[in-house]
Amino acid sequence: KNCEVVDGQPTCIQGTVSTCWATGDPHYQTFDGKTFDFMGTCTYTLTKTCELDPTLPVFSVEAKNEHRGNLKVSHIGAVTVRVYDVTIAVVRSENGIVRVNNHCSRLPISLAQGKLRLQQKGKSVLIKTDFKLKILYDWDDHVVVKLPGMFSGKVCGMCGN
Repeated sequence: KNCEVVDGQPTCIQGTVSTCWATGDPHYQTFDGKTFDFMGTCTYTLTKTCELDPTLPVFSVEAKNEHRGNLKVSHIGAVTVRVYDVTIAVVRSENGIVRVNNHCSRLPISLAQGKLRLQQKGKSVLIKTDFKLKILYDWDDHVVVKLPGMFSGKVCGMCGN
């Protein structure tokens, strides 16, 4: 549940969250639970706002896949998040570090007047926005994207629409 003040009164509403992930060489699970394997070695959009809705924030989450010795499979080598005119790149094996607009920064970081927060959570980086988008990447081969229900049917990419 999410609790907010509505018309001066505290109100709790049920908030739905959809989860997408990519892991390994690489296997994907979409927001609606479908699974597939995809071995390409380019940069792919996991999810982004596609419907022009002025009430929704504009964002994108991309994963760059790469070979690691075996040319038959690929692995996630970097995750890039664009939101609030900020580009955050998290590159494999650069543990504890993110690239913010092409400048290396150590975690934790607060950006966009606190609307965008980055921190280390265990062995992963957690990127959170004020509109409840969450991206977790382990600096290796596993990324998770969580998206609030208000984006249902309004995003596109490998994670679904």
